[in-house]
Amino acid sequence: MSIKKLNQIYEGKAKKVFATDDPSFYIVEYKDDATAFNGLKHGTISGKGVINNKMSNAMFSLLEKNGVKTHFVEQLSDRETVVKAVKIVPLEIIIRNVAAGSFSKRYGVEEGRELKCPTLEFSLKDDALNDPLINDSHILALGVATEKELDDIRKMAFKVNDVLKEFFASIGVKLIDFKIEAGRLPNGEIILADEISPDTCRFWDAKTNEKLDKDRFRRDLGGVEEAYQEIFSRINNK
Repeated sequence: MSIKKLNQIYEGKAKKVFATDDPSFYIVEYKDDATAFNGLKHGTISGKGVINNKMSNAMFSLLEKNGVKTHFVEQLSDRETVVKAVKIVPLEIIIRNVAAGSFSKRYGVEEGRELKCPTLEFSLKDDALNDPLINDSHILALGVATEKELDDIRKMAFKVNDVLKEFFASIGVKLIDFKIEAGRLPNGEIILADEISPDTCRFWDAKTNEKLDKDRFRRDLGGVEEAYQEIFSRINNK
């Protein structure tokens, strides 16, 4: 694909986004920077940007094959990918299969407890407010999304969970939970955006429950780079 990178239009905790000479597309560049607790903890995970870029693209391709529309277009390099230009819906969309992290703390449930069904929760994307939980009524009242968009987002999130759970089980990994984001195309269609990586998902080894994700950085468990490499290696060897 012949496309020219122009000015940077956004920089987040893990990625930079650039305009291109075609207004239908952006270029995303993945960084090695690591943050936790809404930016209170900072660090670097060597090689993370490369892994997250390649892994996200592999997962988006898998999801596309299973009927989930995504923003993925084409990988340009180890760290750069062309994506469809979307307007991000300011919600963090979280699916949980097993109790962990903030869910365990909030409800006093031990980590590792299998939930009777997958749960869906929304957080308002706002670092200054510490990404508060938000319910459907609040989302509609504030105009964050429409009822139709919420319905589309729900269906998309549970479909993503079904596809990813099956895939990761096939490589000996439990998909504990994950965060995704939704984007609006210019025609108003909702599609999957952002990334799918050890930054945004909790992965545990199916036999040992060893953490293979960003929790190793959050909790100072060590072996962070090795965990990212391990999950990426299993995907590549599938």
